[in-house]
Amino acid sequence: MTDTAPAVPGTPTPYDAVVLAGGAARRLGGADKPGLRVGGRTLLDRVLAACAGARTTVVVAAPRPTARPVRWAREEPSGGGPVAALEAGLRLTAAAHTVVLSADLPFLREGTVQRLLTALQDTDADGALLTDAGGREQPLVAAYRTATLRRELTALAAAPDGLCGLPLRRLTAALRLTRVPDTQASFDCDTWDDIAHARARIREHGHVLDEWISAVKDELGIDLDVDTGALLDLARDAAHGVARPAAPLTTFLVGYAAAQGRGGPEAVAEAARKAAALALRWAEESDGGKEENGGGPSAPDAG
Repeated sequence: MTDTAPAVPGTPTPYDAVVLAGGAARRLGGADKPGLRVGGRTLLDRVLAACAGARTTVVVAAPRPTARPVRWAREEPSGGGPVAALEAGLRLTAAAHTVVLSADLPFLREGTVQRLLTALQDTDADGALLTDAGGREQPLVAAYRTATLRRELTALAAAPDGLCGLPLRRLTAALRLTRVPDTQASFDCDTWDDIAHARARIREHGHVLDEWISAVKDELGIDLDVDTGALLDLARDAAHGVARPAAPLTTFLVGYAAAQGRGGPEAVAEAARKAAALALRWAEESDGGKEENGGGPSAPDAG
């Protein structure tokens, strides 16, 4: 049964995700494209991180280890093409909206997925898809109304040749679509040059820190979003006011304190605030700051 309950205003739209990860990757010489790594993470794991908000995520491919739990499906026959793969994935979904993604999108982010869902929710369209720098539609970076997909897939399956080998345009041609331009998130990796470009870009200044933090959180199974700017400021204050090795140790202790309190981002922020204040007090003393008694020598103990 499809979940048709409307989303509460101001809350994310409930959705399921279907990730197509079983292509032949001919332009990569038949390499295991979803398993290729960009920034230390497989392309598949990067896409799974982008749709982490899905109630159910179905990957249509042969099972493999992934950083996040998923359900596995396979089209019949194997290698039957994207339409057949999508139909196989939809069998395991129940939400009213389905995000459909390919497994080769190194720059896809959760925010982009939410933009697609919002664009779909705010219109009467059957789907919302990204367009790339050339204005080309990307039907495998899209959000669709699940009931509409099921209806059109059923109609296509009734043809003599069924779904096997059908191009996606046979499916999307029958849908009313709204388009969301995004030149970055729509970038996919079809060639080794694309892989090299993606690997180089995430190491550029302005990207590398966010990429690294995202990779670490994915590796450790952490979904917590915190103010990394505040933590960097804390690390700077600890390094300058105490000693350089104090920076990583202090940020570790902040995380440990927040974890002990079973807190979320607010607990991290509060622990960071306390540690930063301590680092500043420490620095004031080492800079020859005034004593509490007025700046002179310490008074002898009374009594």
